[in-house]
Amino acid sequence: MSEPLWAGRFSKGPSEALAELSRSIQYDQRLWPQDIACTRAHAANLQRAGLITAEDEAALGGALDKAAAAFADGSFAFNPSDEDIHSAIERFLTDDLGDLGARIHAGRSRNDLVVTDFRLWLKTAIPAVAGGVLGLQEALREQAEAHIDTLAPGYTHLQRAQPVLLAHHLLAHAFALARDFDRLRGAFARVDVSGLGAAAFAGTTLPLDPVRTASDLGFSAVFDNSADAVGARDFALEFLAAAAILGTQLSRIGEEIVLWTSAEFGFATLDDAFATGSSIMPQKKNPDVAELVRGKSARVIGDLVHLLGVVKGLPMAYNRDLQEDKEPVFDAADTVGLCLAALTGTIGTLIFHPDRLEAAARGGAAGATDLAEALVKEGVPFRHAHEAIGKLVAVAAGRNAELADLTEEELQAAHPKLSVAMLDLLDARRSVSSRSSHGGTSPEQIGLQLERLGRLLDAERKWCAGR
Repeated sequence: MSEPLWAGRFSKGPSEALAELSRSIQYDQRLWPQDIACTRAHAANLQRAGLITAEDEAALGGALDKAAAAFADGSFAFNPSDEDIHSAIERFLTDDLGDLGARIHAGRSRNDLVVTDFRLWLKTAIPAVAGGVLGLQEALREQAEAHIDTLAPGYTHLQRAQPVLLAHHLLAHAFALARDFDRLRGAFARVDVSGLGAAAFAGTTLPLDPVRTASDLGFSAVFDNSADAVGARDFALEFLAAAAILGTQLSRIGEEIVLWTSAEFGFATLDDAFATGSSIMPQKKNPDVAELVRGKSARVIGDLVHLLGVVKGLPMAYNRDLQEDKEPVFDAADTVGLCLAALTGTIGTLIFHPDRLEAAARGGAAGATDLAEALVKEGVPFRHAHEAIGKLVAVAAGRNAELADLTEEELQAAHPKLSVAMLDLLDARRSVSSRSSHGGTSPEQIGLQLERLGRLLDAERKWCAGR
């Protein structure tokens, strides 16, 4: 069995418990492409510094190619002494090349290697998650375009408030997701910084060039301070924060799908491919996708809290606690990626029921604000108008009637400037059409919002393609 990379200082090997506690190979082996890339770039750096020959670099490159092929086809043979992916690959090189393999670690530490591997992985993971956000936005936009004339009840406090167009509601989610995309894009900028060359934390006496290595690896920037380079995980926290906020947005969408597809609402029907049944009740069609998305948001929030708890008390620079950084990040990326794919399919195939939506939009006292604003246009102070219409609502409720059914006498009793002619304002479609303020629910404003969203999606698509 190979000894640990740090065995020289010690008279005996680690205890079984310590070895197991130290082992992260079971989850960080997914970093093998990044570790091979970093090792290849470091070999080039060593060659430029005159520490190995061009022939040595070529031999190392060949061995790394063999390791990559073994990882790709699942034949890579791990050793019980492989603590992590970094020690596994270095051990492979030493087994394959002897002393030349043992030269690869000159001028680098696992501290700067692991953080650079991690950053490289996130440079792939973040655009993948962002692409999932884009896909969900596109599904929402397509549904909004299909229902640009469909009336729907608008809610506050989960109580019917004012009529809107269904497109307005769907676009609200799409614009919220645009901010999620922007947070991911911002996190990517902080991730895109190479840490290779920082060594353990204080740099190295060897004439290496971290700037060139950063360029070789495709990073946009290199660390400014070597201690910060190996000890900081704010880039991972920023991704987790973006993922957790995204998770809450997905949960909100999931909650509405659960409600809207219930018999009590009846606003939409799930496609069979995105619903499940009951093991005992043959009639059931359950919104499990939406419920699972809603539940998994808590998991992603937990991932953020996990890493916040790890880093909050760490002194500068590197501490082994930071081995705990990868599992929550891997989990969050996997979880939100899966949730985005499932929810995109659910939204894209959801069948809305315009008749049921319109009936709900026309019911109750949804036009009360329109009457109050009509009084404002007549010069009545808003608070007085609000009070008058509130009284009318109470009168209507008292005799189980709609506002539109009130008599001239009842209107005049509430306020002398009210008339039966004003009751036309209560028509839901007229109400929707009149809400033409910026970002409102009128058809004109919905058209402008679709244009704005289209431009946002074009920019998002371009960003994803450039990563």
